[in-house]
Amino acid sequence: MLDAVKKNKILKKVKMRIKTGDLVKVINGKEKGKTGEVLKTLPLVNRLVIKGINFRTKHVKPTQEGENGRIITEEASIHASNVMFYSKEKDITSKIEYFIDKEGVKKRRLKKTGELID
Repeated sequence: MLDAVKKNKILKKVKMRIKTGDLVKVINGKEKGKTGEVLKTLPLVNRLVIKGINFRTKHVKPTQEGENGRIITEEASIHASNVMFYSKEKDITSKIEYFIDKEGVKKRRLKKTGELID
């Protein structure tokens, strides 16, 4: 996916508010309503890989004699605009805002509830 995009245009890194390890909920597409943990972020193409969401099957040919071919299922990336941060405690999805606290440390919190993320 990334190689195909690289050939066609100059890539610019997107500032992503969602980070690896965050819990997100899919708000659009065929997986709508499902929640999962972010495994990987791809800021050059503004996409995320989420655990248990958007599975793709890949047929792998045998590479050596005597080896069998196999079918692998793995998570494919999903566009970042199709997910929102999900708070398990409040059972709510929300946008994320950055702020600087009294000690001068940059932190993230939910816009709807003000709950601190990290």
